[in-house]
Amino acid sequence: MSSKALTKSYETLPTLIEDFFRPWNDWWPMRENWTKTLTMPSVNVAEHAANYELTLAAPGMKKNDFKIDLEGNTLTISSEKEDTKEQKEAKYSRKEYSYSSFSRSFTLPEDVLRDKIDAKYDNGILTLMLPKKEEAMKASANKMIEVK
Repeated sequence: MSSKALTKSYETLPTLIEDFFRPWNDWWPMRENWTKTLTMPSVNVAEHAANYELTLAAPGMKKNDFKIDLEGNTLTISSEKEDTKEQKEAKYSRKEYSYSSFSRSFTLPEDVLRDKIDAKYDNGILTLMLPKKEEAMKASANKMIEVK
């Protein structure tokens, strides 16, 4: 094999490796969004005649893990959780750390009674009840309109 042919084969080697790992490299920029999706809990918002109901799926947490703040019209639900597990055996020891956090903010409608907001955590679901002001409930009441 000539030195020219040998040089050419070495030049193609990095290309082969890059081509082999290309799918992984193409996915790599999305990694940040992917991990964010895994740690960001799903939220459902429902409007009822008397209140708004906000449910947030957060299994494996405790009610003390949540921090709920109301500042002006902004309701923020956040959590930071850190776990440490240590296992010691005769021939080895292992420590594992995990840290997860999220923060979700919502702009509240003007018709919410801010001082009556209630939160409950049960079976992996955080539920917030946001009661409406009396005027809002009257305005949203169903009314039959007669055709003349």
